[in-house]
Amino acid sequence: MSTRLVRSALLAAVLAGPMVIALMAGPGRAGDLVKVELDQAKIYRLAAPASTIVIGNPAIADATLQDSQTLIVTGRAYGQTNLIVLDGQGETITDVQLAVLAASENFVTVYKGAKRQSLSCLPECQPAAVPGDDSEHFGNILSQVSQHNGAGAGTPATTSTGGATGNGSGGSASASTPAAPNSQ
Repeated sequence: MSTRLVRSALLAAVLAGPMVIALMAGPGRAGDLVKVELDQAKIYRLAAPASTIVIGNPAIADATLQDSQTLIVTGRAYGQTNLIVLDGQGETITDVQLAVLAASENFVTVYKGAKRQSLSCLPECQPAAVPGDDSEHFGNILSQVSQHNGAGAGTPATTSTGGATGNGSGGSASASTPAAPNSQ
């Protein structure tokens, strides 16, 4: 092999990143570790066409086949689990450990005694809902995001009155649905 070809291959490997290098080297072995950030997706190229994907704990990570040799892995909760990919004959293509970690860039964590709050600082700091944060902070952020997402969907917001239903069941009243627009 020529020196120029070796240099080109090494440069390509360095630019591609460690994950691609590990995957191009051959099938993943048990004990290999793939790191994915929480709520982020990572592309995982397979050495052979996949037929079956097994995630040890789907609450920690999720995987979807984009095509027969491209897997998208998403971090769902902090922790570690395993990923096994099998071909059509049931042979192992890859068997790796997945570690879902906190985002390390552009996040600031503020501690107020035992309470923790997270901020996403890209470019300005804004509150972020990160598992492990103070429950009031976390709930407020999720509520605001939900309200924001619902406002853009074109569906009217409804609220519960908390009163009696009047049907004698003693349950709480549910919000009434708006009448359908007149179709003339």
